[in-house]
Amino acid sequence: MNKEQDIHEYLKKYFGFDTFKGNQESIIRNVLSGRDTFVLMPTGGGKSLCYQLPAVMLKGTAIVISPLIALMKNQVDTMRNFSINDDVAHFLNSSLSKSEIAKVKKSVLDRETKLLYVAPESLTKEENIEFMKSVDISFYAIDEAHCISEWGHDFRPEYRRIRPLIDIIGRSPIIALTATATPKVQHDIQKNLGILEADVYKSSFNRPNLYYEVKAKQDVAKDVIKYIKSNMGKSGIIYCLSRKKVEEVAEMLVVNGIKALPYHAGMDSATRSNNQDQFLMEEVDVIVATIAFGMGIDKPDVRFVIHYDIPKSLEGYYQETGRAGRDGGEGNCIAYYSYNDILKLEKFMQGKPIAEQEIGKQLLLETVSYAESSVCRRKLLLHYFGEEYNEENCGACDNCLHPKIQFEGSESVVNVLEAVVTVKEKFKADHIANILSGKMTSAIKSYRHHKLELFGVGDEKDERYWNMVIRQALIAKFLVKDIENYGLLKITQKGLDFLDKPEPFMLTEDHEYIESDEDDILMAGAKTEAADEELFSILKDLRKKISKQKDLPPFVIFQDPSLEDMAIQYPVTIEELQNISGVGAGKAQRYGKEFVEVIKKYVEEKEIIRPLDMVVKSVVNKSVIKVYIIQSIDMKRSFEDIAEARGLDMPELLTEIEAIVNSGTRLNIDYYIDEVLDEERQEDIYSYFREEAETDSIEEALKELGGEFEEEEIRLMRIKFLSDFGN
Repeated sequence: MNKEQDIHEYLKKYFGFDTFKGNQESIIRNVLSGRDTFVLMPTGGGKSLCYQLPAVMLKGTAIVISPLIALMKNQVDTMRNFSINDDVAHFLNSSLSKSEIAKVKKSVLDRETKLLYVAPESLTKEENIEFMKSVDISFYAIDEAHCISEWGHDFRPEYRRIRPLIDIIGRSPIIALTATATPKVQHDIQKNLGILEADVYKSSFNRPNLYYEVKAKQDVAKDVIKYIKSNMGKSGIIYCLSRKKVEEVAEMLVVNGIKALPYHAGMDSATRSNNQDQFLMEEVDVIVATIAFGMGIDKPDVRFVIHYDIPKSLEGYYQETGRAGRDGGEGNCIAYYSYNDILKLEKFMQGKPIAEQEIGKQLLLETVSYAESSVCRRKLLLHYFGEEYNEENCGACDNCLHPKIQFEGSESVVNVLEAVVTVKEKFKADHIANILSGKMTSAIKSYRHHKLELFGVGDEKDERYWNMVIRQALIAKFLVKDIENYGLLKITQKGLDFLDKPEPFMLTEDHEYIESDEDDILMAGAKTEAADEELFSILKDLRKKISKQKDLPPFVIFQDPSLEDMAIQYPVTIEELQNISGVGAGKAQRYGKEFVEVIKKYVEEKEIIRPLDMVVKSVVNKSVIKVYIIQSIDMKRSFEDIAEARGLDMPELLTEIEAIVNSGTRLNIDYYIDEVLDEERQEDIYSYFREEAETDSIEEALKELGGEFEEEEIRLMRIKFLSDFGN
């Protein structure tokens, strides 16, 4: 049998495929011939096959170094599914017991195992190094190889030790694989693994089926819910930067009727993998995750990836968006951007080594550039990964579908190029932008650049404008960023030619994203509309009817602000009614049935589109103070002590207690009232509210009761009355 039939036969027999994808066949032949190989293949391109197939074909065991335990298990299960022999693949990591480790090692030494997945930490253990020395190793596969580089989006120092360990164990061919690498990261990987002579296979980073969009971080919760509800039943991933935000967003989605689960490193591993499985098995539609989710998750039909927070680097962004539409179908990638998030990320870096901070800031700047630029997003992303994209309009990003106005900018480009040449190509973009806009910074002063003829030559524009010009000069290849001294701007021959003989050059203005406090948005329900007057009067009539039936003043049932809110939000279920201002669960259950029936009928007759269909339901969150007050009253603490403990004066404490009672929680404050009011005074105020009052107004009560009572006394008795009858 010749080699040609051989490789295709193995492909069919082991993996069930008839043909290879992209570069796969050339890569596999290269590995089979014993050459060092570097593979740069975007997510969904079929990287794993590039080492799995040669491992099965070659004699000996391939050592696959992989950073994630969950990923290893996933890959081993996949390989076992392809083979009749369960020993074809094993992993060796900290999750195994001693007896399991012994079993794995025996299987390898018996030459049953073709692929052994190892965590880089496990590789460093002395007993594992000794064991590896006795293994017939066909080749080493370094998966997620970008972890080697500090410039990668997931740097892991232990990856730096791989090459020295290979030299100790015994050299075999090396294949390094990654889904995201800029030219700088690629060079880092090859240099570190000692494979600068390796054959390099780069697949295109272009994913034509993905749609990219960046939105201002305003009304995010509302926007996300609206999007998911209009795409019900489709699978999606939402990425957040913090565990806390993951929990909040997942809870908010569930409250709004969306099947969603959280996923982050702070959860115990059983819950985490159970949540992951539910997503893979389509028991839930949406997973809300930190970046820990998704490496090696081979779900082909993820239809949207939403970045609730902008990621730390474009590599991270590209890899995460790459989890959408892996089957070539629809894949929408939406990111929410606010410069405030970038400032938060910069704060997180404080305390790290200076070199690491510098790198982190550079990576963040690239993210800012991507978000704020109005150039084709595909062109920007591919340029970042060292690939040219020459289409004028990709037709699948927000900037191409809604282009911003272009203007002639050759003079600005000339100013930028002249500034780079004048400072001898030794400075980064922000410094050049500061020179041209005339912004006096400590760096400008110390290098005496305020003395330059060019200083302030473009002071009618700010540094944001000049950063935009620099970015577009980079894309046009007039400038490059120095790979070794990352960030320093150098002029190219093309740039020198342009300086020598400028031609018309069109620039596109950046986006201006309006800031908003996203944390306020998350739990907000917008209620700025005017009440429906007709419905308001219908609800007042209903309240009057019920108050007569129950022999109670109307305000005990629902107060006016609650009716107004109902005439804005149109709640049609008891659950929705509970979210109306001043209602709460108790009142909704006691008095709500007739109200929601009337509202439902009104909505249907008038064909009203309700804001509640589009308003984000907030997660019920009684404030810490309210919980403290309820617990303290249950324990019969004096109001003075409660107020002092929470830094409130008495009127403020009574306002808090009124809010608790108005929303339907029953409180028994008799113990305190008995202390401060004698029985007769209690009776006078109570019977006023029970028999005479038309509203719950304190001013009215003071007037009607003839000035004999203090405001505080009346408020206390009103709380007791509303608690007794309203709840």
